[in-house]
Amino acid sequence: MDQVKQGSDALFLLLGAVMVLAMHAGFAFLELGTVRKKNQVNALVKILVDFSVSTVVYFFIGYTVAYGTSFFTGAESLMQKNGVELLRFFFLLTFAAAIPAIVSGGIAERARFGPQLVATAVLVGVAYPLLEGVMWGNKFGIQEAITRLTGAAFHDFAGSVVVHAFGGWIGLVAVVLLGARSNRYRKDGGISAHPPSNIPFLALGAWVLAVGWFGFNVMSAQALDKISGLVAVNSLMAMAGGTLVAVLLGRNDPGFVYNGPLAGLVAVCAGSDVMHPAGALAVGGVASAIFVSMFTLTQNRWKIDDVLGVWPLHGLCGAWGGIACGIFGQPGLGGVGGVSFGAQLAGTLIGVVWALVSGLAVYGGIKSVTSLRLSLEEEFEGADLSIHRIGATPEHEANW
Repeated sequence: MDQVKQGSDALFLLLGAVMVLAMHAGFAFLELGTVRKKNQVNALVKILVDFSVSTVVYFFIGYTVAYGTSFFTGAESLMQKNGVELLRFFFLLTFAAAIPAIVSGGIAERARFGPQLVATAVLVGVAYPLLEGVMWGNKFGIQEAITRLTGAAFHDFAGSVVVHAFGGWIGLVAVVLLGARSNRYRKDGGISAHPPSNIPFLALGAWVLAVGWFGFNVMSAQALDKISGLVAVNSLMAMAGGTLVAVLLGRNDPGFVYNGPLAGLVAVCAGSDVMHPAGALAVGGVASAIFVSMFTLTQNRWKIDDVLGVWPLHGLCGAWGGIACGIFGQPGLGGVGGVSFGAQLAGTLIGVVWALVSGLAVYGGIKSVTSLRLSLEEEFEGADLSIHRIGATPEHEANW
């Protein structure tokens, strides 16, 4: 019976890993469809190479930092196992590789390829696994301290904070250190619109991400007998809530409409196993409102050139999801319980602070040694200024 269970769990994790692996194609097409035509090939290549670098560093360093187990420790090594343990590594690797994929969208169209790969190696090899180990591997006694102070451990079922907020806040640091794309914010105070080059590819990327997200969330149970239909339904409801609010607030702008469901899915990750579906609908709707409003604000008023809006989408919606778990997971709002608002606030703040520290250390360190961004000649090479975004209203075109 144990062999049957192990085989079932192994297949369960393999399917989850493959679904999350497919999400990286979603990241690629989302970025491909959003950036200008001259940068499409770069977007496709960057996501694939980032994933490969992530695989190598997580194999040799990251997984050991997070969980204390490696492929090189004798009889206890993963090399001696051929089932669930190996596939758990594969599954968790796909989460780790999402960090550079998230950051990639923010720094698109002006970041140098080589320095970004160095950043990927450090983030996936050290910075992310340290947070992963604290929140999911009970390292350093931080979860125990949160439990003593608040009565519950920090709960992040599928990574609203550990993956998305962490990647989004690092993305903010990288975007600020890089600076805006050339001529994005003109000296006369105007904003040059850089509309997405291909709405169908943007939409395809969003759909691939949304479908793969059900592997991201549901398979986070990591065992077949722990599978939760509640997680699947809550993911669905958050996706729907995010879409509908994006339609209303984004005034039918396709860029907002196709990022709305992703905002909802980011936010529901943390509490997808403890919320009522109506709560998940609300969490997704609020996340979408956060994305639409904050993307517009950062682009137009604060002049932060975050190309795909990774800070509002992943950073802010991920943080909202971590906190929302402590609100909508309560029995009084139909939730399962077992979570604490104080614990969720503390864990979310720890994740955000660590992301800011990591981002400053990694990208600030690289910037002190070499240039993070392309030269003006490289940035403008092959520019096609005749491309306009189909279906955008004039008031939204400047956002992009």
